[in-house]
Amino acid sequence: MGGPGPFEYGGINHLALVCRDMARTVDFYTNVLGMPLVKTIELPMGLGQHFFFDCGGGDTLAFFWFPDAPEPAPGISAPKGRPDTAKLTSAIGSMNHVAFSVAQEHIEAYRERLISAGVPCSEIANHDESEFGISEDLHPGVFVRSVYFQDPDGILLELACWMRPLGGPGDVAHEPRRALVPVDS
Repeated sequence: MGGPGPFEYGGINHLALVCRDMARTVDFYTNVLGMPLVKTIELPMGLGQHFFFDCGGGDTLAFFWFPDAPEPAPGISAPKGRPDTAKLTSAIGSMNHVAFSVAQEHIEAYRERLISAGVPCSEIANHDESEFGISEDLHPGVFVRSVYFQDPDGILLELACWMRPLGGPGDVAHEPRRALVPVDS
């Protein structure tokens, strides 16, 4: 492999999604989620638009708007809904959800702010190593807390806060599984 050493990553530059209505998307991400719109691009030859929102930490969330984009396929191209209301599974190669990192001390207030803005949300999920991966109670084994909601196009979003640094004993304890149907190499 080329280069003097391993790749040096600085985070996510941007994740690009597709929306139905750019004006509605701008309204939701700027006015409801408070993400500044930092760059707009009119694509050549009437292809559409590409807009970027600052989602913190030097990262951006981008959206394409294509006038002839196909309709979404919930349950295939994305989950059918929030994990507390629908099946989380989506197809290979799909974008399942976007999780935004928030401070631990703000997650409850941010959930209330979303609800006040009319955005249906999950309860706060305390993710742990229990059988179902979620605890009703906040305890030392909870490694991340999160709230799930959807944007106007049904894109599954999450506010998440790490409860401790990852990579400690027991954090990488599972063997990766193989495809059920062998993949051509």
